[in-house]
Amino acid sequence: MRRVPMKSGVEFFLLFLVLILFFLFDLLSGSVHISMAQSFTSFFHPTSADPQITSIIHQFRIPKAITAVMAGAALSVAGLQMQTVFRNPIAGPDILGISSGASLGVALFVLSAGWIFKGAMLFSTMGSWGIVMAAWLGAGCMMLLVVLIASRLRDLMTVLILGILISSAILSVVSVLQYFSSESSLKSFIVWTMGSLGSTTSDQLMVLVPSVLAGLILAFLSAKFLDAFLLGENYAKSMGMNIRLAYLLVFASTSILAGSITAFCGPIGFIGIIVPHLARKFFRSPLHVRLIPATMMLGAVVMLAGDLISQLPGYEISLPINSVAALLGIPIVIWIIFRSKKIGAL
Repeated sequence: MRRVPMKSGVEFFLLFLVLILFFLFDLLSGSVHISMAQSFTSFFHPTSADPQITSIIHQFRIPKAITAVMAGAALSVAGLQMQTVFRNPIAGPDILGISSGASLGVALFVLSAGWIFKGAMLFSTMGSWGIVMAAWLGAGCMMLLVVLIASRLRDLMTVLILGILISSAILSVVSVLQYFSSESSLKSFIVWTMGSLGSTTSDQLMVLVPSVLAGLILAFLSAKFLDAFLLGENYAKSMGMNIRLAYLLVFASTSILAGSITAFCGPIGFIGIIVPHLARKFFRSPLHVRLIPATMMLGAVVMLAGDLISQLPGYEISLPINSVAALLGIPIVIWIIFRSKKIGAL
């Protein structure tokens, strides 16, 4: 009985080391070559370091790496919760339309702020909180709509299909809003839709980090509820579980996590679908008290790896992180679908 916790502890420790390693690689990668020695000098002896290198590391690369960690952890845990609640291997914030709902909230706020405040408000602290709360509201409304549909339709695959259709309808509304927006707001919004980890400022991190941490805390609080959901809602009720409280915690956590990342990084797909499956495969535990931290760290590693790939070593350009996530995620999603079909046929 003692070997399982020890094995899990070793796996968590190794995964943590991999996370630290990828974080350091991400700090060293970019269009400007910075050696390990220069990086350590800028960290521990900033007065004797090159001011330009110190500025690049502290103002751009560290915020970008922290954003990648937050995005990977948040989207992965949100996907884990959705797959557990809906008991579907391809459920996730992007498939169910939650990210699209957050995008609509951001679009309404950004474009209206562009009309009223000429875009100046968007880069202030108040503007950052306004963006993230608009994303929470949009994601929460979409979550509520999905829940209402799921309560009427017991076929989970039909719920997923309707989620995709509603997501497409929301994106159409966003396109209409773009058509009537000002030129400056339209340009910033189009860049945002491509997905970016490097556009998050230090002031925005002061909003993003506590928001993600709040969503992750709610996810940990719902761990026992998620374990019960694995056996179905009726079983959870028979165990005396407060279903309304369970749904409230899970949906609030998912809305905050998906909404916060969508607000500052754009709609990033596939991470919330693939990472929970990788965590289950590597850790082989159904308990969410272990799956949640495993998914968090593995999601951060995957997002850091995607950021490294997106930077195209040797070039001064960076690919949109959404495109890289799609290239990495689509083959794994196809494998998940075929694997689920084989399991269902047994």
